[in-house]
Amino acid sequence: MNTRRTDTIIAAGSLLAIMPATYANLSWTGPGERPLDPAGVALILITTLSLAFRRTAPLAAGIVAAAGGVVYYAAHYPGVFVAAPALASIYTLAMLGRRMDAIWLAIGLAVPVYGLMALSAEDPAAGNWMMLLSGWLVAMVVIGEVTRNRRAYLREVEQRATAEAQRAEAMAQRAEALAERAEAVEQRAREAERTREEAALRRAGEERLWIAQELHDSLTHSISVVNVQAALAMELLERRPERIGEALAAIKESGHEAMHELRATLGVLRQSEPEGAETGLSGLPRLVSRAEGAGLRVTHSVSGDPYALPPDVDRAAYRIAQEALTNVLRHAGAAAVTVAVEYDPSRVVLRVENDGEPGTAGPGMGLIGMRERAVAVGGLLAAGPGEHGGFAVRAELPAGVAA
Repeated sequence: MNTRRTDTIIAAGSLLAIMPATYANLSWTGPGERPLDPAGVALILITTLSLAFRRTAPLAAGIVAAAGGVVYYAAHYPGVFVAAPALASIYTLAMLGRRMDAIWLAIGLAVPVYGLMALSAEDPAAGNWMMLLSGWLVAMVVIGEVTRNRRAYLREVEQRATAEAQRAEAMAQRAEALAERAEAVEQRAREAERTREEAALRRAGEERLWIAQELHDSLTHSISVVNVQAALAMELLERRPERIGEALAAIKESGHEAMHELRATLGVLRQSEPEGAETGLSGLPRLVSRAEGAGLRVTHSVSGDPYALPPDVDRAAYRIAQEALTNVLRHAGAAAVTVAVEYDPSRVVLRVENDGEPGTAGPGMGLIGMRERAVAVGGLLAAGPGEHGGFAVRAELPAGVAA
């Protein structure tokens, strides 16, 4: 319900209360009063209906109510309640914080009424009525002030409670945000820990694979040469004993080489530099010489201008050539082998071809290891029957930044 509607209902209720009391002839004017006529009823209507504007236009409504009451009493109409609308307006002004307006309106109502009482010779002494009116005027101002202060206090308490509730809600939201942030940090920590564990496992797997490849490439080649030389020595023992020394010397060299490469691999595992390890294309002549000592006819050729390769690429090329020669000794039964190295500006091509049987080698870990080494440095490897028979291994490895 809005303010205007509430004040209109109050004004109508005041009219309905004042009219019966006035007709009951409750009067303060004494024997000189006049009967209530339409003009008096109009004055009652004006004073009471002014209450409909007591909060939208409080001062104007109060002036109308006070003026109507003064005129009503000056005309000697009966009734003592016509001043009630003016008292209500004084209360409203004080309640709205317009204290001085309320005081001046009370003075403006009291002075004319007191004057009428003083000038009336026919009516009874006005002292009692003046004291009663003064008490009501002061009471309206005081009650209005008390009501205003009470409402201001309640508004302040309500605002404070609202502010505290908002602050508590903000703190709850902040606590929730902090909890979410802590959970996110914990989640990131768990994810980082899991990532570190996965990385550690992956590095361990790569290290195991590298160790297996190194041991396979180095030891298998040396042991294969030892086996071939031992078989040759057993054959020469009966037919040409004078050549047994050469076979045993080759076996000794192969064993020494196997120990040397094993020591180099272990040196890498201990994070120390391998002593004299020569696992690049610069060590390819030594591999060729060892294969020749095992009874193979090896043709070794280098085309293009040799240049330094990155260590990983150089090592991969050496191991691929070593494994290819090992496969020839173990499986192919070949008599002649061609080892060719071609240097291009952007790549190095390694070819190992033999005239043995291509079907005897079979798929083994050797071919898989060679392909893995080539792919690991960004290269390619092809292995299969050669164009003119036998078996061929061809590796293309990138020259890298060292070129």
